[in-house]
Amino acid sequence: MLNNIKAVIFDLDGTLVDSMWMWREIDVEYLSQFDIEVPSDLQQAVEGMSFSETAQYFKERFNLPDPVEVIKMEWNKMAWDKYGNEVPLKKGVIEFLEELRSRGIKTGIATSNSKELVEHVLKSLNITEYFDSVRTSCEAKKGKPAPDIYLLVADDLQVDPKDCLVFEDLALGIMAGKGAGMRVCTVFDPYSEDDRDRKRKLADYYIDTYFDIFEDKVEKLA
Repeated sequence: MLNNIKAVIFDLDGTLVDSMWMWREIDVEYLSQFDIEVPSDLQQAVEGMSFSETAQYFKERFNLPDPVEVIKMEWNKMAWDKYGNEVPLKKGVIEFLEELRSRGIKTGIATSNSKELVEHVLKSLNITEYFDSVRTSCEAKKGKPAPDIYLLVADDLQVDPKDCLVFEDLALGIMAGKGAGMRVCTVFDPYSEDDRDRKRKLADYYIDTYFDIFEDKVEKLA
């Protein structure tokens, strides 16, 4: 899988860190302030959106009184402690990052999360030093499945997109990586298990954990 790869670019939530459960809790807690129940289609509706796009969607769909910037600030505040104390790395992440470093392969993060939270969780987990570029969809101006975020990171790393490998847990993220002309490995996450078949059809590889890479258990899909 790493043959001829010069850079590996990771999504963050659900891919590098086990945090998708947290955002469900935050949606419930946040909307309850306005006596609004979380609609069953909410997660699917905002999948791939940037942090700013998601806040704008919430404001319009739920007719919220707060400006978009205030909504984002509130989400950052609600997520801060959880990211600092409750969100773990996915299994095998450190070992894989060390392997990439030993091979001289560049690394980046392309996430829909906020810059503040990304920097906070990387620092809390002591992995900031492993990444040569960290970008958000807000910086790319377009959320996934647009390829912009992955192309932006590849440009930072000065690596041709065809020489990049992406790790993603959601279908729209896989589409973003493929749209950028990169190979994509999809990662198991309980949050997106219902979408497993679609993810496998879109991606080039599948892993349950990063330990699969060392144990020759990577499933080639395409």
